[in-house]
Amino acid sequence: MNLPSPGCASLCPSEGEERRGQIAGPGIRARWQAFLALAACLAVVSAVRGQPFTPHVGYVYPGGGRQGATFEVVVGGQYLGSVSNAYVTGAGVQARVVEYNRPLNQKQFGELRDKLRELQDKRLAARQSPSSTNVWTAADDKTLTEIRDRILKNPPNRQGNPALAEAVTVEITLGPDAEAGEREIRLGTPNGLSNPLIFCVGQLPEVAKPAAKSPNPDLDRFLARLGRKPASSSAKSETRVTLPTVVNGQIMPGAVDRYRFGARKGQRLVVAAHARGLIPYLSDAVPGWFQATLALYDAKGKELAYDDDYRFNPDPVLFYEIPSDGEYVVAIKDSIYRGREDFVYRITLGELPFVTTIFPLGGQAGTQTPVALAGWNLPVTRLTQDNSERGPGVYPLFMRKEELISNRVPFAVDMLPEGLEQEPNGAQANAQLVTLPVILNGRIDRPGDWDVFRIDGRAGAGLVAEVYARRLASPLDSVLKLTDATGRQLAFNDDHEDKGAGLDTHYADSYLRATLPANGTYYLHLGDAQHQGGPEYAYRLRISPPRPDFELRVVPSSVTVRGGMAVPFTVFALRKDGFADEIAVVLKDAPRGFTLSGGRVPAGHDQVRLTLSAPPMPEPAPLRVSLEGRALIHGQAVFHLAVPADDMMQAFMYRHLVPAKELQVAVSGRGASRSALRILGETPVRIPAGGTARVRIGASSSAFADRVQLELSEPPEGIAIRNVSPVSEGAEIELQADAAKVKPGLRGNLIVSVFTGRPPALAQPGKAPVNRRRTPVGSLPAIPFEIVEP
Repeated sequence: MNLPSPGCASLCPSEGEERRGQIAGPGIRARWQAFLALAACLAVVSAVRGQPFTPHVGYVYPGGGRQGATFEVVVGGQYLGSVSNAYVTGAGVQARVVEYNRPLNQKQFGELRDKLRELQDKRLAARQSPSSTNVWTAADDKTLTEIRDRILKNPPNRQGNPALAEAVTVEITLGPDAEAGEREIRLGTPNGLSNPLIFCVGQLPEVAKPAAKSPNPDLDRFLARLGRKPASSSAKSETRVTLPTVVNGQIMPGAVDRYRFGARKGQRLVVAAHARGLIPYLSDAVPGWFQATLALYDAKGKELAYDDDYRFNPDPVLFYEIPSDGEYVVAIKDSIYRGREDFVYRITLGELPFVTTIFPLGGQAGTQTPVALAGWNLPVTRLTQDNSERGPGVYPLFMRKEELISNRVPFAVDMLPEGLEQEPNGAQANAQLVTLPVILNGRIDRPGDWDVFRIDGRAGAGLVAEVYARRLASPLDSVLKLTDATGRQLAFNDDHEDKGAGLDTHYADSYLRATLPANGTYYLHLGDAQHQGGPEYAYRLRISPPRPDFELRVVPSSVTVRGGMAVPFTVFALRKDGFADEIAVVLKDAPRGFTLSGGRVPAGHDQVRLTLSAPPMPEPAPLRVSLEGRALIHGQAVFHLAVPADDMMQAFMYRHLVPAKELQVAVSGRGASRSALRILGETPVRIPAGGTARVRIGASSSAFADRVQLELSEPPEGIAIRNVSPVSEGAEIELQADAAKVKPGLRGNLIVSVFTGRPPALAQPGKAPVNRRRTPVGSLPAIPFEIVEP
């Protein structure tokens, strides 16, 4: 058979092959009928020819609203033309799609502009010389208004960002009892479910400026023709508000938004921006997010306070005690005066509760932990965290002041015994003796401070020291070093990358692992790399033998699958303390009809692609799906829920696994009604290096007369589909492994994508090649494989 491309094979013989009899033989027609029955399971031809595009959303504005309110938001992005639904996670929220807008192309704009000119000329002629041939009708007036409004609402913009060019207006209704906090909003189309964006439910009154649009020379020229001001001209940028409030806006190039308010002497004002917290990463901007700055001015324009970040968090926060009654102004801008529609912000403004520091940063599971708090406008400075029913993890800690909820800060819970760092312990001579395993809660109290801990160890024992500080909102940039009794350094670490901390761009927490060379005394030194310190420089220090463990991330957090088909996704394994064994991945309380294929992260691997198969009937709304990882560690079964995430790009090159709140699956279209595809035979399929192996696919369905292709999706280099053959009630795929590119021991899953339509035809002499379109319809269930010795 002809192979359209490496790793790809057509499921139908070419006309030439049939004529030449290359596939002739006894019973071949019967086998092809069975094979075409398989194709019926594989494809339902899309109503739209060509490649469907999954919707992508780049911003939502405003980025939230108040409990009990109904309002409209604009969701900007790409491939939104067929959006029919909007979905917001959590209870108490309703969303309805109102309108879709897309910039006119130049041809559409030209035709409408010419028609508008004709109507304007007709109206002028009717006014100057009324006659039977120059009559201006009500229908003409209506048409002129409609054309003008259409151009103003959907103007062409050759300089606009295509990824943000389309917009959907969504009506949001927040119930009065909707829980305050962050949700996720997604858009749904027949082609799929969009990525999620943060959407906030607030408690305070809200103010929102009109939705902004990027500079548009085409629109400015059109407005000038109408005798209007350019849309890009600077509008009034100061808005009067009443405290407390939340203000919503978008920063455009060179813009500074100002909010004026009255305040009383003695008010402890908190101004907290939420910008990078709404859209964590911008793929095409440096440093990779909207870097907001806040400034506070008095009535005379004197700057009273300024901030361009809050500790290490890019979103700034101002704290200011009002010195006298009067008028004040808060201003927000981008640090280098950039701007775009997705430079969205929310600012909470008022005498609001705000937690700046807690100590300790965590506690032991099954206990109650007293916690000291510091901050602004807090009703108390101490509370007790109840961990009696909590397992290991990080939980939000917040305060209530009457009906208002403060910001949320992370609080860690672990199973190990806990202790407090005790001063003085700044050198080996007065090091604090600790018994392992333990988690120590401490502070780097002042600039240049070190905390030193003494450990009695045995030869050959494994030792792990890990700092949790930056990941728990502490400004500490830790440094760890391990020395023996003579002061000789045995191990050192400054920054340790934690791929699970997808919102961090500076992995400032330290981690070291060592094997003790002899019986004796050892010292662990902890300090700040920047030689900073203070009450807020808190940490949790785990000192223990290695505790092999893992976490899982599932990417992406929005998945679309055609009914009866499978869809691939990626599971990342975040291995800890040297754990390298296999991890089984299973569905946890899955909706009926869903199955997982290839559910194993091979030993020593950090990621694997799996497939999720859906039942044949579509679902009216996305379904929440959960995955669980299971492994045997030191003879004990360990279970961890996988965290949904999205693989996001920052500033053209850096990638981060950003956690999402839910993994949502949309089942679209309609697939086979009676059966699903299945991989027959034993798995993993063992492919000899330099050889081939066969995989049989089983299915049963009615006959199907279209053409189907199979293609490996992102296979390991050196593995390809060599051939596809019809067999009784299914098909057989022949896989080939190139010995020069793959070695025995390689394991994983192969993902096979399914297309309808024919591959491009070979060009004949004197004729241009025929470009035949094909439509992707899904994937086969994942095929586990292993490369073995020939």
